[in-house]
Amino acid sequence: MLILATALLLMQPPTADDRPSVFVVVGTSGTPEYAADFRRAADAWRAAAAKAPADFRLIGLDPESPGEPDRDALRKALEATPTAGREALWLVLIGHGTFDGREAKFNLRGADVSADELAGWLKPFARPLAVVNGASSSGPFLNALSAPGRTVVTATRSGDEQNYARFGLNLAEAIADPAADLDKDGQVSLLEAFLFAGARTEEFYKTKSRLATEHALIDDDGDKLGTPAGWFRGLRATKKPAGGKALDGLRARQLHLVPNDRDRRLSPELRDRRDGLERDAESLRAEKEKLGEDEYYRRLESIMVELARLYREADAASTPTP
Repeated sequence: MLILATALLLMQPPTADDRPSVFVVVGTSGTPEYAADFRRAADAWRAAAAKAPADFRLIGLDPESPGEPDRDALRKALEATPTAGREALWLVLIGHGTFDGREAKFNLRGADVSADELAGWLKPFARPLAVVNGASSSGPFLNALSAPGRTVVTATRSGDEQNYARFGLNLAEAIADPAADLDKDGQVSLLEAFLFAGARTEEFYKTKSRLATEHALIDDDGDKLGTPAGWFRGLRATKKPAGGKALDGLRARQLHLVPNDRDRRLSPELRDRRDGLERDAESLRAEKEKLGEDEYYRRLESIMVELARLYREADAASTPTP
């Protein structure tokens, strides 16, 4: 009976709301060199969205229209986007940013958009949300946009890192690159892309013998703090936040723009169950030192058995009957 129910879930046809959405906003470039990098990043996101597949919207590379500034185009696009659903909205900002000591902005053709303004536009969204700001001075966007159910990535840790940020292009090229698949499960999570791009950015500054002027952060637990890529070895964190704060990365590890074949076969309901079990396992590992060995492995075994049962059900439901 359980397998039959699973099969029915898997057979439900996807609706428009079941597709992820990818909005890429390209800001003013300033120089031909930056313009080329911004276009490369936008093209990489477009290609990844096509593989997903996801609804794709690009703002900022089309010919300028006097009647539709990019700032208004972004606001209207967000207003017209479903605010509920299981699939994520990916909002990607490619360009330059500014910070005057009080307010951080993303530079657009025409009027810029501030972190606080963008936070207001995104407030109605209850669906999963991934915001990637690859611009300079993007750190304050993390504080403004961080909230439960969201993953926010910024190229800098503060607004004072105002030099051109290379992290944004590196992450764009990593989001669907098999080389960034650190756990070799056939898909690249946002956490993996973040770590891969962070390592590539760090290597650039080391190779050029230059002082790093950007330090990317990721926040996926809504605490507005963020975690740097350097705190991880592989996908495991080697450092812990002070004061017993939670470590970021768990939800970002479950967020994939281009899923593998197994995830494609899972219904949204089964993916929710799977993701919950994986979070339970990670929470349990964090408490390992507080538990006795027998208790820890008893609980871990229960979670692993349930995960195995879930995948067995999904595989059985998706296998044609001879």
